[in-house]
Amino acid sequence: MRRFETLNPGWRFIGPDKKEIPVNLPHTWNAIDGQDGGNDYWRGSCVYTKNFDAPAYDRSTECVYLEFRGVNATADVSLNGEKCIHHDGGYSTFRKDITALLKEKDNTLVVIADNSVNDRVYPQKADFTFYGGIYRDVYLVVVNKNHFDMDHFSGPGIQITARPCEGYKRGEVEIKTWTNCEGEVSVRILDADGKQAAQGNGKEVKLDIPDVHLWNGLESPYLYTAVATLTVDGQTVDEISSRFGVRDFHYHPKTGFYLNGKSYPLRGVSRHQDRKGVGNALTKDMHKEDMDLICEMGANTIRLAHYQHDQYFYDLCDERGMVVWAEIPYISEHMPNGRENTISQMKELIIQNYNHPSIVCWGVSNEITISTKDKKDMLDNHHVLNDLVHDMDKTRFTTLACYAMCGPFNKVAHITDVVSWNLYLGWYVPGLWLNDVWMRFFHMVYPDRCLGYSEYGCEGMPNLHSSHPRRGDHTEEYQAIYHEYLLKCFERNPYMWATHVWNMFDFAADARNQGGEPGMNHKGLMTFDRKTKKDSFFLYKAYWSQEPFVHICSKRFTNRTEKEITVKVYSNQNEVTLFLNGEKKETKYGNKVFTFTVPLSDKAHIRVTSGACADEAAFRHVDTPNPAYTLKDSGDKGANWTK
Repeated sequence: MRRFETLNPGWRFIGPDKKEIPVNLPHTWNAIDGQDGGNDYWRGSCVYTKNFDAPAYDRSTECVYLEFRGVNATADVSLNGEKCIHHDGGYSTFRKDITALLKEKDNTLVVIADNSVNDRVYPQKADFTFYGGIYRDVYLVVVNKNHFDMDHFSGPGIQITARPCEGYKRGEVEIKTWTNCEGEVSVRILDADGKQAAQGNGKEVKLDIPDVHLWNGLESPYLYTAVATLTVDGQTVDEISSRFGVRDFHYHPKTGFYLNGKSYPLRGVSRHQDRKGVGNALTKDMHKEDMDLICEMGANTIRLAHYQHDQYFYDLCDERGMVVWAEIPYISEHMPNGRENTISQMKELIIQNYNHPSIVCWGVSNEITISTKDKKDMLDNHHVLNDLVHDMDKTRFTTLACYAMCGPFNKVAHITDVVSWNLYLGWYVPGLWLNDVWMRFFHMVYPDRCLGYSEYGCEGMPNLHSSHPRRGDHTEEYQAIYHEYLLKCFERNPYMWATHVWNMFDFAADARNQGGEPGMNHKGLMTFDRKTKKDSFFLYKAYWSQEPFVHICSKRFTNRTEKEITVKVYSNQNEVTLFLNGEKKETKYGNKVFTFTVPLSDKAHIRVTSGACADEAAFRHVDTPNPAYTLKDSGDKGANWTK
């Protein structure tokens, strides 16, 4: 059977300074300079070298593949002086049979990773840092020479299409497998307890699961496992497995998204894969922490922007019941020389991720009209991609994200099955009320077209505060007011097929200089290091989570000049009691947002309770405002990532 051997430890790295240093994978050379602002992080070619002995394998019956899970953005790989791999695209798996080049001892593997500026590999222009490096795992895979396919866009060799039928009582499962040889294939379906639920023979089989257990989002993300076994001349030579879920879904332009025949409003977040001081070189523990935090908040959908994410994170989405929008990095500017790359990245995305039940749609592009010059070629490329997706996957729908300045009549907004917009009304332009106007206008003009919000958000710094928050001040308080309005707005316009906050976490955008911290986009509901939950995090938790809690807002805004302050509380309980300096002051009944007026002559210790839930904060009166709460420099307004 297949055996995996990690190649992560013990590499030598030659970076921009031409000095050789030891590194372990995952690794990026932009973990610092890609996050400190200035739009000057180093982009170019760096060299990774590793010496290793061949794994134990039978040369007469087995072969060895070299597998990379992610190298940004172009990889040129040589083994023992022979070029063996060229790959364009920084976010997908690629692999190669290296048996013919492999020595028993002291093999030399050289990887040139390149994130240089060019006009053919996406992304090249966007509001995030393009970290260079081998930032995901690398493996040697030992497999029988007769095996399930490993070469077609580095897919898993098995494709599972599962749907419920007979009133959601039975599951119909189509399983296709591909092999590099003539042989016999048998397939078993195992339930979550490992018991056999169905069995069949052939490279293409249709199996039934009686009394099927549905993959039903957060409520019950039930997973089956398909196990395919390849037999040649009576001998088992290879076996692969893949988890899957049985579910169906559809959308309606007037009532939104449905999962397994029931209304299931998609309300969630977008996620970038980077971290402070780490870049894109995340560990599994970091991925899991991200998922734990998203689940704590109660989201039921994630837009995995703006590229293919780690397989481990898609697995977590399957396990936790997240509904996923998966997309390629065809973003900001159409490059005529990059058409082939959009197609190859889309094929990799679909083939490598087809079996994930969490994924319901494929994203074709993001904000492509920002600076595109050749509109005709861009539109044609979109039609090619949209047709490609429908040809490759009959079960899912297509979508794209339009830029704010892309009007509702723009042709690009009417290519995919559904459409969403990246709108920051109330942040980049004044007027939160414009969100209602925009949604209703689009819905009035195109009543039969599904509309969503793929991005909406507002910069919020947990160290900046104001009793009179306003657009542009980057305070935690204005960010909270912004999101309070949008959540009410979505309630007033329930036909939105999905809404995704931009962003779950602050992330690096080295061209930015805003909020007093260059190199960062601060629209996250949590800080870049995942250590601080902004007040907006708890607002969404109040709307989405079933876990009882109370949260006092503006806790970090401790020094106040007012003699009377408003204490705001977020909770998913309908009753909140406030205690001032140990004495019960008031009980209020409400929904999500509670406000109390509290005198502040000296110090005030605030405690709020609801049942067994409690939270505390302390405020004190001061004569002069704390200057640390106010943004000193709004940033270089000329520093615009689109230029």
